[in-house]
Amino acid sequence: MTQMLKLALRNLGRNRRRSFFSALAMGVALALLLLMASVLKGEYGNAIDLAIRLQSGHLQIRSESYDEVKNSLKWENLIENPEQVAAKVASLGPVVAAATPRLYASGFVTTRDNSDPVRVVGIDPLSPANQPYLEGMQQGQFLTPDDREGLLLGSTLAHRLGLASGDRVSLSVNTSDGAVDEQPFTVRGIYSTGTAAFDGSTVFLPLAKAQAFTRAGDRASTIFVMLSDTNQTAKVIAALQAPGYKVLTWQELNELIVQTEGLAGGYMSFFYLIVLGIAGTVIINTQIMSVYERTREIGILAAIGMRGRQLMSIFLAESGLLAVGGILLGLAIGGAVVMYFTRYGLPLKVENFGVTGMLLANKIYTQLTIKDAVTLTLMTFVVTLLAGLYPAVMASRMEPVAALRAEK
Repeated sequence: MTQMLKLALRNLGRNRRRSFFSALAMGVALALLLLMASVLKGEYGNAIDLAIRLQSGHLQIRSESYDEVKNSLKWENLIENPEQVAAKVASLGPVVAAATPRLYASGFVTTRDNSDPVRVVGIDPLSPANQPYLEGMQQGQFLTPDDREGLLLGSTLAHRLGLASGDRVSLSVNTSDGAVDEQPFTVRGIYSTGTAAFDGSTVFLPLAKAQAFTRAGDRASTIFVMLSDTNQTAKVIAALQAPGYKVLTWQELNELIVQTEGLAGGYMSFFYLIVLGIAGTVIINTQIMSVYERTREIGILAAIGMRGRQLMSIFLAESGLLAVGGILLGLAIGGAVVMYFTRYGLPLKVENFGVTGMLLANKIYTQLTIKDAVTLTLMTFVVTLLAGLYPAVMASRMEPVAALRAEK
């Protein structure tokens, strides 16, 4: 075996430039796959994290008849006395990080020159569930529970409408009785979550003001629940079961993201093989050229007693060495690129993608797992060996006499 490797290494050294570029082709392919896998993992992981923190929480409690698509404000579809329900959830102990009522309504923000459709969210300004918005404050100040004239705008929406903290706007909302009400508000502050879709469509009001504005009374659309230990989710759900209410998990609330991640993983496996297959043609070409260049040498080796199986082993060993070289180059190149984007992020113009139903951040921070790295490395090695199989078989089946008569 050692002798075969020495022969294979010597043969590759005969044309070092060709061997290097062949290995480099596989290395670039592996680096590209590592980057793609890390971008996919980072984006979907970030999309789930954003969806949980900004929109769904780990759990939500709703009325059984509530329809989220319609942002229903009918009293029979809302939770009555939501503060009491939230307090009951919070009483389950440290496993519950936050439990707060939220009221959702559809509306329009109107300025002198423009108007935009928005989702109006009534929140308890003192709840720790609002931490992502507090941390993202860019202008002005956060809401207070007794504020009756202020609202918060996302930075994308504020930029689109040309608004700043302190400006006056009109807000129209659908009410519980099916009418439309309009009132003037002052922009108390502008926040950014780093998510253009969310920041461009969400307006916050204090819960009490949102309830009065929409004529919802002492009711809320949902109880937004954040958990400190997601391993206890099943126990929390069991404790919250009650007639007239339904408890939804983040997987149910973000079904599109979960399904998309599963489908993307399957499709990407085929794409990985296509990329490696294209790079593998370089190995096939290199080895076939090597066979033709060494036809007389192959004939001499066969004439002195080397079997076809041994000749095949030499060429497969060459392919294996090219695979190892390509893998080392790929891990070095891919690792450096992934590390860069893990630290600094990959800028993403979300508005150019036309994606709906998912929250995508303005930057993708790559995440490369050991499992993905090992899987792609093994795939690269196997594809390179398979690419070298045909030239190896071709060399092993050469007739010694015909090979010796070949022209130099």
